[in-house]
Amino acid sequence: MLKELLKPEIKELIDSHQWSDLREVLESWSPAEISDLILDIEKQNRVLLYRTLDRDTAHEVFAYLDPEQQDNLLRDLTDQETRELLSEMSPDDRTLLMEELPAKVTRRLLELLDPDDLKEARWLLGYPEESIGRLMTPDFVAVRPYWTIRRAIDHIKQHGRDSETINRIYVRDDNGVLVDDIMLRSIILANEDDVISDIMEENVVRLSAFDDQEQAVRMMEKYDLPALPVVDSQGVLVGIVTFDDVLDIAEQEATEDIQKLGGMEALDNTYKATSLLEMVRKRVGWLAILLVSEMLTTSVLAYFEGAIEKAAILVLFIPLIISSGGNSGSQAATLIIRALAVEEIKLSDWAMVLRRELLSGILLGGTLGVIGFLRIAAWTIFDPVAYGDHSILIGITVGLSLVGIVLWGTIIGSMLPFVLKKLRFDPATSSAPFVATLVDVIGIIIYFAVAMMILRGTVL
Repeated sequence: MLKELLKPEIKELIDSHQWSDLREVLESWSPAEISDLILDIEKQNRVLLYRTLDRDTAHEVFAYLDPEQQDNLLRDLTDQETRELLSEMSPDDRTLLMEELPAKVTRRLLELLDPDDLKEARWLLGYPEESIGRLMTPDFVAVRPYWTIRRAIDHIKQHGRDSETINRIYVRDDNGVLVDDIMLRSIILANEDDVISDIMEENVVRLSAFDDQEQAVRMMEKYDLPALPVVDSQGVLVGIVTFDDVLDIAEQEATEDIQKLGGMEALDNTYKATSLLEMVRKRVGWLAILLVSEMLTTSVLAYFEGAIEKAAILVLFIPLIISSGGNSGSQAATLIIRALAVEEIKLSDWAMVLRRELLSGILLGGTLGVIGFLRIAAWTIFDPVAYGDHSILIGITVGLSLVGIVLWGTIIGSMLPFVLKKLRFDPATSSAPFVATLVDVIGIIIYFAVAMMILRGTVL
């Protein structure tokens, strides 16, 4: 709250170019708070404020900005300022920045790097997009299994400052192959004359540099580790992935899945940063597919036109029945997509899921069917002519239809993600649109088939 009150004072210091006073005020602010401040002030003052920060703080503040904001800030910095900023960034943060920026900007940044950083950046960018290789940092501390504890501690003291983390120390042989990882505490508490191999357990968890970044999220969640080693195809230790980067990936993947579940392509940037035309492009594709698909519903209704003319009262319940099927299908699809994403279930579990969803669909459909029947029966008490002379039969028709349609929606919603995953499609991308279409079309067929059986000889 105090910092919110200080923002007008910050603005006044910037306008009056009182840089030393401004630097003094910001000393008590965290990098995250300063990054929020930069976004809150006028655009023309952002670079001025950024230039008052010391190099270490400036680098940390920059890391808190999203790629678009980083791009905008870089455009206003001089080449020398940009060069200093890039040299202070960790390799994984620098790689993330470059892969998010336009190619022209990335080329400019590469030209500003010193030879060692340039070689490192090109090496990391050489891994496939969204691979763990792009996410890792090559800054870690590694020791040899035959070193004494005393030598290992000296090595850690000498190189620990340049490492992303020293909570875990990695052990690799003379060829660079990962052998084990050891907690720093175990090394410190060991006898100085012992060798590293004496305290090794050789049960290290590792990632491949070519794995998808989601694998890092799952592994870190499973083993509850703050950092994981990354190896190449030969088992050579090439980097580590830390929890702060994995958290960013987890948030990004969850956001993409939620957007895809809504029947649209995932946005490449934040909602505010996405242009209107890009937003329309991301959404129009599936809307068009849904529109064409829903035309099948019109064809089905045309097929039952004769039944509708004889019993127009049936049309009143179409939205109620179809929406119930769609809702049950969406519920099932959401549950299964998430379970597949976090590996709670596998493709081989489809039969088990089918059995569970069959029972769930019958119970859910039965519950809604009873509610639908009671609704019609209760309304008939207050208005006996509301649904004609055969209101009880209509209530039974609606009730049984709800059982069939909810059961169908549940089965389709639960099985479609398995089918899409088996075909190597992302289940989250197209389950919702397909479920909606299949439930609408088949749901109407179920409804009128039940109506023709129950109401034959009465209103039909």
